[in-house]
Amino acid sequence: MNVIGYVRVSTSGQAKDGYSLAYQQDEIRSYCEGEGWNLIHVYTDEGISGAKVDEEALEVDRIGFQTMLAAIATQNIDAVVVLNTSRLWRSDIVKVLVHREFKKHGVDVRSIEQPTYSIYKKDPSDFLINGLMELLDAYQRLEIAMKLCRGRNKKAQQGGYAGGRAAFGYKATKGQKSIVVNETQALAVRQLFDIREQNPTWTLSELASALNNEGFTTQQGKLFTKVQVKRILDRRDFYQGTYRYGGIEAEGLHQAII
Repeated sequence: MNVIGYVRVSTSGQAKDGYSLAYQQDEIRSYCEGEGWNLIHVYTDEGISGAKVDEEALEVDRIGFQTMLAAIATQNIDAVVVLNTSRLWRSDIVKVLVHREFKKHGVDVRSIEQPTYSIYKKDPSDFLINGLMELLDAYQRLEIAMKLCRGRNKKAQQGGYAGGRAAFGYKATKGQKSIVVNETQALAVRQLFDIREQNPTWTLSELASALNNEGFTTQQGKLFTKVQVKRILDRRDFYQGTYRYGGIEAEGLHQAII
């Protein structure tokens, strides 16, 4: 097996527990040698009491720990060897994070002082661990959604394109703050409003037929229907240069069509 070691000690913990870095490293090397495992490297965190969890990124704030995670993500590692599991975590939240990251890469924990331990072994705490992992995943999805929403709202307040499918008559270009005019579609938009102004009593179906008779087509290259015509007519302010997103209204950065 290809394994890596991880050792951690706090200033107070070293004196209290007697688990110096040198002691842990020696124990890990001796244990791996006895098991016939290929010990690639031993990662170290020193002078850290417990672990600070970044609640926004849901990460454990230890340099050695983060370097170890990068190693299991990029190398063929079967397990992380520790003196005991408290070197990796002391709180349930950190335990959940470790389990999630290790399982993501198919890596197990080998504890010298807990020889039967495995993050894949079923025990009563699995129900709690799995539930917490699901809650963390849901939290991250909500956090990402909120960040995206804040970013889109900020763009909208500045009159920029906030995402989603570009309205008929425009096209969105990746990396651009605003949408740009699609000249072919813009002709259809202008023609529709001209027809509407000249024939105010026409139904939506009659307006759609007029566009179709003049050879205009939808984004999909199909004939216009009354639904698509209504969608364009309802966006008059937008085609005149006003941008709306949710409850936000601003002078748009996009070029007006009509």
